[in-house]
Amino acid sequence: MNDQLTKSTVLVLNRNWQAIGVKTPMEAFSMIASGAATALDIETGGHIRPVTWNEWLTLPVRDGDNVIGTVKGPVRVPAVLVLAKFDKVPKKRPKFGVRGIWERDGGTCQYTGRKLRPHEGNIDHIVPLSRGGPTSWENCVLADKRVNSRKGSKLPEEAGLKLLRRPAVPRELPVTLLIKNTHRVREWEMFLPE
Repeated sequence: MNDQLTKSTVLVLNRNWQAIGVKTPMEAFSMIASGAATALDIETGGHIRPVTWNEWLTLPVRDGDNVIGTVKGPVRVPAVLVLAKFDKVPKKRPKFGVRGIWERDGGTCQYTGRKLRPHEGNIDHIVPLSRGGPTSWENCVLADKRVNSRKGSKLPEEAGLKLLRRPAVPRELPVTLLIKNTHRVREWEMFLPE
């Protein structure tokens, strides 16, 4: 199967034009063909026009367009879709793990308050695993590697450390805030927060 069809490069908007997800071109073509969504023809000057399936198939291919080959010739892959019916912005909690903890703690060591670069920090279990501490939102924080190493299997107060704030499960956020433009699709920029 064409690898280009299975990469998540199509931004999905609700009918209020708010970003709510990402799809593969294969999923996008299916949604447009079934009438569940319309594609947006986004021109370089910023002019945007919703386009149905039959019209999409006839659009000319421009330089720099992402295209797939079909038996009838090349077809442009849409960069952005608008759903026909769905109007809510779903909420989602960041996924628990290293990235989720980095995001929750804002890339800041929870003992020193220093902003960390990725290679400078790791995850600390406040109550160490060796002492029965769980791996959970409430027991894990971002820490400077040197501070975490010094803390070892001690409790923060035993190591002379104090938490900036007690860690908690992050609240649910609109999915729009969690969508990342990892493939750097230019057409997404006007729909995603900075």
